[in-house]
Amino acid sequence: MERFAAAIPAWLWSLGLAALAVVVALVLHWLLLQVSHRAAARTSTGLDDILIRRLHGPARWLLVAFALSSIHSGLALGEQGVRVWTQLAGLIFPALLGWTAVAVLGVMTDTVLARADISVADNLRARRRRTRAGILYRIAVFVVLLITFCLMLMSIPSVRSIGVTLIASAGLAALAVGAAAQPALKNLIGGLQMAFTEPIRLDDVVIIDGEWGRIEEIRLTYVVVRIWDERRLVVPVSKFLEESFQNWTRQTSQLLGSVFWYLDPACDVPRLRARLEQVVKASARWDGRFYNLQVTDTKPEAIEVRALMTAADASTAFDLRCEVREAMLDFIRTEMPEAIVRRRGELAFLQP
Repeated sequence: MERFAAAIPAWLWSLGLAALAVVVALVLHWLLLQVSHRAAARTSTGLDDILIRRLHGPARWLLVAFALSSIHSGLALGEQGVRVWTQLAGLIFPALLGWTAVAVLGVMTDTVLARADISVADNLRARRRRTRAGILYRIAVFVVLLITFCLMLMSIPSVRSIGVTLIASAGLAALAVGAAAQPALKNLIGGLQMAFTEPIRLDDVVIIDGEWGRIEEIRLTYVVVRIWDERRLVVPVSKFLEESFQNWTRQTSQLLGSVFWYLDPACDVPRLRARLEQVVKASARWDGRFYNLQVTDTKPEAIEVRALMTAADASTAFDLRCEVREAMLDFIRTEMPEAIVRRRGELAFLQP
């Protein structure tokens, strides 16, 4: 047996030992995965499933990397091989640790999103959590990737040796980069500010640039607004911090809708008010909080009649307004034609 081992070339022995280490690491990973799946199947929560799904990939390659590092001393690499091994380890280990850190951040974010259900009627708190978690996750991933990239660069001797020179010129470089990347940095800082001040949240109903829509995505530097006709409006984050816009769901999703009619001054307003009561109370879109009808203005040829009614959210309020407007117009046309505006004239008969 010893003769057989001595007859094996050193490079083949090293290759076989490395292959064995990789196989052992993969088998260990498979066993841990099976145990984790069995344990997760016995629980009612889905958080452990999120943990397994996110850490599945990073854990496999971390085990492989640790297995190879544990047999490093037993490999016949030679001086050149040791340098290559050290160089690869300096690049691979920071990358794997960065990948694992991003996966852990993903687990934390998915946990918050799973607990923040926005399908309920009053979803203000859930939308707030989802918005803050999404923004902070993207900022944390950016920081982790930046640190990982720096650690990988510092493992290269040529880069590490010129570190003093880079530090000496960092002031001028920072000014140049800052001037060139001012818009991007402005929006990046604005995204961090938005995570805590919360001028908007996911699924908020907003009016910006004259467009009505919902907040669909909040990125580090821009926000995607889904317009009512399925278009997407991409807006820089800084615009929501520096310019005025309407947020219809800032505190609550409930809204007060209004409908206007311009009618003849001789119309029977109490009769209209009674009809509005019937129409609003018969609608499934009305949330039962409030309604009324008032004459809000007078003009030379007409009066302005305004109806108010409440709804649970912006979309429902819009549909309720359309429903009430159509029903009242139909009532005026069929039951109260005298309320339709008419132009009046005065005839004068002159004696011959």
